[in-house]
Amino acid sequence: MTLEVLTWLIAIPLLGFITGMRTMTPMAVLCWFAWLKLLPVDDWALWSAKLPVVILFTLLAALEYAADKYGMTPRPTRPFVLIVRLFFGGLVGAILATSLDAPGVEGVILGVLGALVGAFTAYQLRHQLTHRIGCKTWHVTLTEDILAVACAIFCMGIVTG
Repeated sequence: MTLEVLTWLIAIPLLGFITGMRTMTPMAVLCWFAWLKLLPVDDWALWSAKLPVVILFTLLAALEYAADKYGMTPRPTRPFVLIVRLFFGGLVGAILATSLDAPGVEGVILGVLGALVGAFTAYQLRHQLTHRIGCKTWHVTLTEDILAVACAIFCMGIVTG
């Protein structure tokens, strides 16, 4: 019971939050867990456990990190970018919910809400750190990358027990 509560109260919303920071990281980590058979997926989410999908999302995450270092990513709160982040937050939530034999809609809601909060919070935090405090953007983005990967792995560890 405790693991289930942690999953619903912490893991899925936090994975959504991370999606708001780094769109592809939670999806890449989720696909790795599914491919390694640590996360049971079936039916409509079976595609996430395929090696080409794992490679694709890992490459997309790496490209997102690189583009961010060179200032080539748009602001996460822009409408189109935000919609993409919300979509992937909901997708991660839905896959996790259905892998736990729970309604996917609940996972979608938690993932989308987490992504919404994550996008605005990460943007504001980065803005404050770089403009008010004077941190270098590269240092802030590298810290975000490390935090995103570590938190995604931690959350998937909660989900998979």
